[in-house]
Amino acid sequence: MKRIILKFLVCDDGPTAVEYAVMLAMIVGACILSINLMGSSTAASLSDSASQISSAMGS
Repeated sequence: MKRIILKFLVCDDGPTAVEYAVMLAMIVGACILSINLMGSSTAASLSDSASQISSAMGS
């Protein structure tokens, strides 16, 4: 029984999996944030382009 408890305490598979999960969550969060920011700036740019084209066409 003592050997099983010592093996459990020495085993580092659990913390490694937790570290990978935290790292994955941070990467996914960064991707979502960057897509959101890029989407907002792209929408503003396209809206500005559309208004300039519209005014140049005389509409």
